[in-house]
Amino acid sequence: MSQETENNTQLEIPELKEKVVNAIKTVYDPEIPVDVYELGLIYEISAYPVNNVYVLMTLTSPNCPAAEFIPSEVKSKIQQIQGVNNVEIELTFDPPYSQDMMSEAAKLELGFL
Repeated sequence: MSQETENNTQLEIPELKEKVVNAIKTVYDPEIPVDVYELGLIYEISAYPVNNVYVLMTLTSPNCPAAEFIPSEVKSKIQQIQGVNNVEIELTFDPPYSQDMMSEAAKLELGFL
């Protein structure tokens, strides 16, 4: 899916989403040795033309001690991707986080399997 106006800094949307996921996987909850993506804290990743990114995420609890740190770290890591323009992070607690949202790898790492 190529665009006629595409230039070298314009990433294809699937490629951009993959880079965003990889960036998010470098962010860890300071109290849990698992990245926020595998923990299931990321509800939605949307990439839009001209390399704009929207992430809908949650935290393990509304009074999570890392409430300020994690979303800003996610935003910072995404902004470091070459070619990314605008990054919007939205926090939600609906639906509330539960351990069921963790990936198999996270459950294994934390001894839940």
